[in-house]
Amino acid sequence: MAYWLPIIYMAAMGLALLIYVILDGYDLGVGMLMPLANEQEKDLMVASIGPFWDANETWIVLGVGILLIAFPLAHGIVLTALYLPVTIMLMGLILRGVAFDLRVKAGDHRKGLWNKAFFLGSLIASTAQGWMLGSYVTGLEPGGTNLLFSALIALTLPALYLILGCGWLLMKTEGELLTKSINWARKAIWPMGLGLLMVSLATPVVSEVIADKWFTWPNMLMLAPIPLLSAACFGGIVYLLQRDNWIYRGRGWLLYVLTVAICVLASLGLAYSLFPNIIIGQMTIWDASASVSSLLFTLVGVVLTLPMILAYTIFVYKIFHGKATELRYD
Repeated sequence: MAYWLPIIYMAAMGLALLIYVILDGYDLGVGMLMPLANEQEKDLMVASIGPFWDANETWIVLGVGILLIAFPLAHGIVLTALYLPVTIMLMGLILRGVAFDLRVKAGDHRKGLWNKAFFLGSLIASTAQGWMLGSYVTGLEPGGTNLLFSALIALTLPALYLILGCGWLLMKTEGELLTKSINWARKAIWPMGLGLLMVSLATPVVSEVIADKWFTWPNMLMLAPIPLLSAACFGGIVYLLQRDNWIYRGRGWLLYVLTVAICVLASLGLAYSLFPNIIIGQMTIWDASASVSSLLFTLVGVVLTLPMILAYTIFVYKIFHGKATELRYD
């Protein structure tokens, strides 16, 4: 049990954070796209994420909660090192929440202000999350190269969220907004692709541990499907965005699915790169884990909570499936 419990908790935490990126990523992306739309389209964009966005953030709370209860030593080190970007992220998420409610309730003369606040909160949160991921991959170590790497991911992650947001709008909207979403995706896909390529090339440079795992034989051969499948998914997105008629005939969901596939593949690569470390170069999951008795006690809560949140999420998405309709507050 002492061996497997930390692995179970690490897998649960990784799953929660992956689901957060997939779900909250699209509504952060929609928020960053709002300045490009007219007022009526902005209302429809908000309506498309309205039933989901708040619940999507539950997954990051679950992920951080698992880090706290299962790996308290790592929790203290990680959040101490990332105190500033975590604070900035929370400020962005709070700004989004306030703007979401007040953009209509504050009256038409203040609506533009809160639309800008919703965009700004989405951009701040996305950029901060990218910086946190970059810092974590480099083992929370300072240095000019590591700071540049963190800045690179801070730019790449918002681009990924933009594509997720465009994919969501392709599924949830029609007419002129659908056409605009296609054009937005065409412009965002190349920065996203370039960013992901640069991150892939830079990661082994900033981490010798990751370089040794990926660029030794036969690991290179066994891991080759991850970058190859990611490239294939990216090519599929580019091909789809050149086929407007496919999207207008209801295949726009492919953009979202292919982007999610890239997220899953990237997560698998990251999981392999990290394991068995929870902080690269500092401690393993067994070094950082709580006692076996504590892990067994809290496992009951995790086993109950994770399926309940997953079931609730599926239920909400089932209830509010289909195209978005006009935003109403009555």
